[in-house]
Parts: sequence; C-alpha cells; structure tokens
Amino acid sequence: MKRSTKWLLGAAVAAGTFAAGTGAVLAGGGEDGAEIPITGTELERASAAALDHVGEGRVTDTEVGDEEGYYEVEVTLNDGGEVDVHLDAEFTVLGTEAETAGED
Repeated sequence: MKRSTKWLLGAAVAAGTFAAGTGAVLAGGGEDGAEIPITGTELERASAAALDHVGEGRVTDTEVGDEEGYYEVEVTLNDGGEVDVHLDAEFTVLGTEAETAGED
C-alpha cells in the first residue's frame, strides 16, 4: 500500500472513530451518564418550541441527546404536572410524555 493511501485510510478511520464517539456521548448523555443541558440559542429555540406545543407552563429542565429525540425539554405545567417534550435537531416536536408522581 502506498504511503499516501495508508495516510488517507488512517485519517478516515480516525474521523470515523471520533464521529462514533461523539454520537455515543450525545446519545448516552455523556460517558458518565450525566445529562447534557441545552445552552445558548438552541435553548431559546427548544424552549419556545416546547412551550408553544404545550401551551402553558415553564421550562424546568433540558437535555441534549435524549433517547426519544435530539432534544428533551421538561415543562412544568401551571397545575404542577410535568411534560417532557421531545424535539428533533430542527426543533420539530416528535412527541410528549407526561411524567407521573414518583418518576425522576
């Protein structure tokens, strides 16, 4: 194998490994299982999409790399109930999940 071909192959393997590792961290919420909060303009957009979809309440928690979507926004409703809103990477609502008492 030529030297340039080996270099390109090595670079491709390294890039693939990095991409796979990054995806695993996002999907799993980090190596230690900790949730990664949404920040910056993404937080603003995700919050607005979730509140618009639910129609009431306030954002009380967020997460990037949620198992049901790219983003998860927890909304505490006016009556104290909680709803998780799952969004894709373009801030489109994929679904909601009401949390019941005793769930974390």
